[in-house]
Amino acid sequence: MVEKVRVLVVDDSSFFRKRIRHELESTGEIMVAGEAANGREAVEMASRLNPDLITMDVAMPEMDGISAVREIMRRRPADIIMFSALTREGARATLDALDAGAVDFLAKQDGINGGSVKASGGNLCDRVVSIARAKHVRKKPLMDGMPPIRPLSASFSRPLAHRPGTLELVAIGASTGGPVAVQRVLSALPADYPCPVLVAVHMPAEFTPTFAERLDSICRVNVAQASDKAALLPGQALIAPGGMQTLVESHAGGLRVSIKPGGDQLYKPSVDIMFGSVARALGDAAHAVVLTGMGADGTEGARLLKKRGSTVWSQDQATSVVYGMPSSVAKAGYTDRVMPLDEIGPALSGLA
Repeated sequence: MVEKVRVLVVDDSSFFRKRIRHELESTGEIMVAGEAANGREAVEMASRLNPDLITMDVAMPEMDGISAVREIMRRRPADIIMFSALTREGARATLDALDAGAVDFLAKQDGINGGSVKASGGNLCDRVVSIARAKHVRKKPLMDGMPPIRPLSASFSRPLAHRPGTLELVAIGASTGGPVAVQRVLSALPADYPCPVLVAVHMPAEFTPTFAERLDSICRVNVAQASDKAALLPGQALIAPGGMQTLVESHAGGLRVSIKPGGDQLYKPSVDIMFGSVARALGDAAHAVVLTGMGADGTEGARLLKKRGSTVWSQDQATSVVYGMPSSVAKAGYTDRVMPLDEIGPALSGLA
């Protein structure tokens, strides 16, 4: 019998704690091991209860969520999902929490719908179970530094499709755990990286501008949120805006993005839609990377890219927060290489 996931719920609102508890325990897979009303209580209870996962509010009295994450990671590291307001300030605080060691976030909305905690980007319970279960298969985190790229098994080490100078675009897709993973990849690229980069992460519309600004302040390549008709340029990474669909199209000898309404798609932005447009616009001159995330978004797009002759890499299980998206692509046979997170950025630098 599979043991239930033990969760510590941290929120200064007793009403919200009650609703989170109800939501989590209604699945039968999760039990709430404790509740804390502020960050100070959370730090103490995390050490005492040793939960599988912690849900953490950002804004709380006595000790805020960011400070609590830092202290928990110092004392007894744990998987932590942040709850954040859908505001610019909430986005900044959430990204600070991810920098401090939280693995993922859900955006708190204004109400409760049908007794369920409303959260953008995925169901709370699915996130909790997937992240908590994944820690049992993840290996020890990679040490600082960039190890050399290791030989891979024959099934995941096909020849690269690109000859020097033929790569025109790098396209990256991610979801759960994606903000930190994308930061690690883009931080490894040099300022003069000779081809454009386009990134789609499952994030709310209120978060992607702040995410792009944060990356721009950290990375050597220029980073900005993509806007409609913006050119894709060397030395620049564009972040697909949340709530919309981002496509690539050829224009006057170059490449540009086209921003469309999100439509009735589950994911906005959708990695499948972005990858599919890249396949149509570039054929075999693109290189795609599928990073950590729940679900299978990116698999159909990877199929189209492979059909046109482009190359696809995916993150490995040991370094993924949730091995869903990259696993789906690999199992379908569309991955040319399966790689640890810290090898992907340096390897991309050597392609172009």
